[in-house]
Amino acid sequence: MQNENSNEILNEDFKKVKQNVSEFQDDFKLSKSGFDTTMPGHTTNHPQNMVLRQEPRTVRSEGSGISLPADVRLEMGLMLDDHLCALNVALHQYTKHHWLTEGAESFLSLHHLLDEHIDVTQDHIDKVGERVARLGVVPTAHPVTQHELSYIKHEVEGRYTMRDFLRNDLEHEIKIQHMLRKTIARAHELKDFGTVQVLEEVLLKREDLGYHLWSVLEDDSLVRGMKHFFDGNNDISQTRPINPKIQ
Repeated sequence: MQNENSNEILNEDFKKVKQNVSEFQDDFKLSKSGFDTTMPGHTTNHPQNMVLRQEPRTVRSEGSGISLPADVRLEMGLMLDDHLCALNVALHQYTKHHWLTEGAESFLSLHHLLDEHIDVTQDHIDKVGERVARLGVVPTAHPVTQHELSYIKHEVEGRYTMRDFLRNDLEHEIKIQHMLRKTIARAHELKDFGTVQVLEEVLLKREDLGYHLWSVLEDDSLVRGMKHFFDGNNDISQTRPINPKIQ
């Protein structure tokens, strides 16, 4: 019989997700514009010999082809650039987890699931990056700078359990969704409806990815774990009859 309080008891993974998300610093780095000597990727000792046409995370005063004021395009462009950086961090983490899938429920099914998440994230990176550029802002492309500007951070290096991997990915998706909603709301205020359309499409799909991760972390499973071999139950269901003759 189901425990009366079961609906109130969160799985340990979901407890950790909730705790980490509650501590999330949901701020955009709108003040981070132009060259910054303390910003990774903004300076180098390598000879460049290149003609600089626009500094990073700045906006063209005119010529973007979009009829929004420069200050609006800069604010939206910087917010979108933070999303771009976060999506790249999410992509790198998904790729790592894709490489390290193992186990009966992971090696094939989760391998393919994460493959889909990688493809979707790559598509979103392109959509958001294109919008940043169309607003007249320089999209951040240096991987170290992306991680510095991103509002989500990559997990520490190493192999962890598949549940740890997926829980970390779920935390990313929930945070990305939260930040996308903030930008969509702000874009409505500034009448940047082009950005609204791009991000609403991205948000809907990120919610889908979050639902995927939440679902595979749920408790019910066809693979019940090796402990049933050792406790004498031989992996036999004890919650319902499995003899086809029993009605």
